[in-house]
Amino acid sequence: MAVPDSENETPTIDHPLLESGILERRLYQLQLAGTAATDHTLVCLPTGLGKTTVSLLVTARRLEEVGGKSLMLAPTKPLVSQHAEFYREALAIPDEEIVVFTGDVSPEDRAETWEAATIVMATPQVIENDLVGSRISLADVTHCTFDECHRATGDYAYNYIAERYHDEAENPLVTGMSASPGGDEEAILEVCENLGIGEVEVMTEEDADVAEYTHETDLEWERIELPEEVIEIRDALNEVIRDRLEKLKELGIADSTQPDQSQKELNAMRGELQRLIGNDQSKGYEGMSIHAEVMKLRQAVTLVETQSVEALRRYFERQRNQARTSGASKASQRMVSDPRVREAMRKAESFDQLHPKYRKTRMLLAETLGLEDGERVIVFTESRDTAEALSDFLAESVDVRRFVGQGDRDGSDGMTQNEQQEVLEQFRAGEFEVLVSTSVAEEGLDVPEVDLVLFYEPVPTAIRSIQRKGRTGRQSEGRVVVLMAEDTRDEAYFWISRRREKEMESELRELKGMADDLENELDESQRSLAAFESGAKVNDDDGKPGDGSEVSSGTEGVAGQPGLQAFADVADEESTEGDDEPASLEDEPPVASAEGETIEVVADQREMDADIARELSRRDEYEVRLETLAVGDYVLSDRVVVERKSVADFVDSLVGGDRSLFEQVGDMARHYSRPIVVVEGEDIYEQRDVHPNAVRGALSSLAVDFGASVLRTESEADTTELLAVIAGREQDVSGRDVSVHGEKGTKTLGEQQEYVVASIAEIGPVTARSLLTEFGSVEAVMIASEEELQNAEGVGEVTAERIREVVGSDYTC
Repeated sequence: MAVPDSENETPTIDHPLLESGILERRLYQLQLAGTAATDHTLVCLPTGLGKTTVSLLVTARRLEEVGGKSLMLAPTKPLVSQHAEFYREALAIPDEEIVVFTGDVSPEDRAETWEAATIVMATPQVIENDLVGSRISLADVTHCTFDECHRATGDYAYNYIAERYHDEAENPLVTGMSASPGGDEEAILEVCENLGIGEVEVMTEEDADVAEYTHETDLEWERIELPEEVIEIRDALNEVIRDRLEKLKELGIADSTQPDQSQKELNAMRGELQRLIGNDQSKGYEGMSIHAEVMKLRQAVTLVETQSVEALRRYFERQRNQARTSGASKASQRMVSDPRVREAMRKAESFDQLHPKYRKTRMLLAETLGLEDGERVIVFTESRDTAEALSDFLAESVDVRRFVGQGDRDGSDGMTQNEQQEVLEQFRAGEFEVLVSTSVAEEGLDVPEVDLVLFYEPVPTAIRSIQRKGRTGRQSEGRVVVLMAEDTRDEAYFWISRRREKEMESELRELKGMADDLENELDESQRSLAAFESGAKVNDDDGKPGDGSEVSSGTEGVAGQPGLQAFADVADEESTEGDDEPASLEDEPPVASAEGETIEVVADQREMDADIARELSRRDEYEVRLETLAVGDYVLSDRVVVERKSVADFVDSLVGGDRSLFEQVGDMARHYSRPIVVVEGEDIYEQRDVHPNAVRGALSSLAVDFGASVLRTESEADTTELLAVIAGREQDVSGRDVSVHGEKGTKTLGEQQEYVVASIAEIGPVTARSLLTEFGSVEAVMIASEEELQNAEGVGEVTAERIREVVGSDYTC
C-alpha cells in the first residue's frame, strides 16, 4: 500500500514489518517481489535499481505470513555488512535479531546466535562450513536470498547451500539476484538449476517502470598512443616469446610463433603438454617449463602495454627475487637471465616519463571534478600495483583513496573489512573525490552515484563490465570512459567485452518472455526439486525406482560374494579373547541395529578445501563435526584417526626432507590405537624424480616404525567412501563412540633427542634411534668420528660422511 505523507512527498510502502516512510514505492520492485514471494525466482535488474529492496520485500512478506527466519547470502564481507545496515534501517525488527555471520565470528558464537536470530546475513563459505559441521539447521528458514547469484557455478558454496536448503527446509523459498546472471542462456540455466530456481523475472532499462529511475550513461573510449620507449620494451619481450614459441613448435606443441596468440590457444598447448607428461614423455616436461616462461613473459607484455612501466618494474623485481630462491623454477631463472629480458629490465628502470594512461586519467579527473563541477569519480583497474601507484600519483592533485581486497600478496598489503567499510563511508559522505579500486568494488556494494566511471583498461567479461558501469547513471547522467592503448591487448579485450555484453543483453531480453518455457529447459528432476532430496529414489539399471535411502556402512554388496561377508562383521579384540576356535567365515552374527542413530565423523577445519566432509554431510546417516584437530585430519572413533595425503604431497615430503608427516603420524600413534594414513591418488611411483624404493621405504616406515595402517585410494571420492565404511564399521558394527583426543603435548626427552638427531643430514627417525642406542646421548653422536658412526646399525660410509659434514663444517649463511 502506498502511503504519501503529503501531496508533494514520494509515496512509500506500508507493511507491518517495514519502518514507516523508508522505502519508496516503485512499481517494478513490487511486481518483482510479488513473483518472488510465490516461487523460486531469479531476479535480474540493472545495478543500482534496488535488487536488495526486492529481496527485503519478499523477506518481510514471508516472515509475516509463514514465520521462521530469513537467510541472505552475499559473496563479500563488505556487501554482507551493507545489507545488514539496510535491513536494520528498513525493517521493523529489533536490530539484535538481524545478525551478521562472517569468518570473524567464532563457530560457537554463530551456533548460539543462529537460534535467536530472525534474519541472518552471511558470506556463503561461513554458512557452508556451519552446515557441514552440523552447527546450524536450515529447517526453519523460510526465505533464502543468493545475492550476485551468477556465482552459482562450479563448486562455489552457493550450490551446496541451495542443495541443503531444498533438502532440509520445511517451507523453502529461493530468491537469486544479479544484474548479470551469465553470458548466455546455458549459463543462466545452470545458475537456475544449481539454485533450484523455476522462475526468471527480468527488468531492463527499456521497461517504462524502470526507465523513470535511470538516466543515460554515455560510453566513450579514449585511444592511448604508447611512447616509443614503451613499444621498444614490449617488442623486446615479444621477441623472447617468439623464440620460446619456436621451441614449442619444434616439439610439435605450437602451430605458430606469433606472440599475440589467444588464451584459448595457449590453454590448448598446456593441455597437450599435460597429455605428454601423463604418458611420461620427456618433451612434455621440457615443453611445460617453456610454456610457463611464455606465460610469465606475456604477463610482462600485458603490464607494459596496458598498465604502466612502474607496474612492469614491480613485476620484474618479484621475478628476480623469485629466481634467487632455492626452489625457483627453471622458467623464472631462464627468463630473468635472458639478455633481451635483462635489457628490457634496464630500459624499464631508466624510463622516467609519465605513462600516457596516467596523463589521460589526470586530465579526465580535472575535466569532471573541475570544469564540470563533478563530485565523485571511480577508477577501476585490474592490477593492485596500478591501484597503489596511480593513487600515489593522483594524490598530488586530488583527494584520492585506494580500495583493494583483504589478502596480502606480492608485497602489497590488503585492506581489512573495517578499513574497506571506512573508505566507502567516507566516499559516500563526500570526504574525498576519487576512489581507485580493483574488482573488489564491482559486485553490489552501495557505492554512491558518481559522475565518471573510468576503466583504466577494458574488462574482458560481460559480467564485470556491466557490474562496473552500474556505478554511474543511477540518479543523474554520467560518463563511462574506457582507456585503450592502441594496437595492444586492450583493443582485443574491449571488443570481446562489447560483443559479450550485447549477447547478454539479448539473452536477458529473451529471458523476459521465457518464464513459461523455462520449466521445459530444466530437466524433470530439477523442476520437482527431487535432485535436492537426499533420500530421493533413483532409477536402477532396469529402469525401476530404487530406494536410494541406504548409506554405506561397509556391508552391502558383499553378501553374494563367498568369503567377503567376513569383512562385513567386525569383533573387538576383547570379544575374541579366550575363544577356543577361530570364527568361521560362514558365521554371520547379526549386526547391531543403529536405526535412528547417526554415524559421526569429526573433520579438521582445514580439510574443507577437499569435498570429503561436504559429501559426507549430504548423507542423512552421517553427521559431520568440524574442529581444529591437534592430530590427524579425520577422527572416526575413539581409536581411529586418519591423516590424508595426496600422492604429490606424500612424495614432496620425501624430496624436501620434510619430517612433519612422520611427526604427525607419531603424534597420532601416541593418542589413538588405530592410526591410518590414506595416500590418495594414482602413479605414486611416477611422481617427480624419486626412486620407487624411496617411496616404498617411507610407506614401510609408517607401517613398521609407527604402527600406522597405510591405505591407498584412487581419488577424493574413493577416500570419501573409504572413510564412510571405516566410520560405519567402527560405530555401527563395533558400537564404538567418537572421541577426539590427542592434544599435542610436550615430547618426551627421548622423543626430543630422536628429533634432534633425525634432523641431522635428514637421516630420519629410524637411523636416529639406532645412533642413540649405540652412543647413548645426542652429545656422543655429535662428537663421534666417521668410523665410530658406522658401528651403529644402518649407518654406512655415505651417511656417516654426511653427518660429519653437517656437524663439523663451519656455518655459512
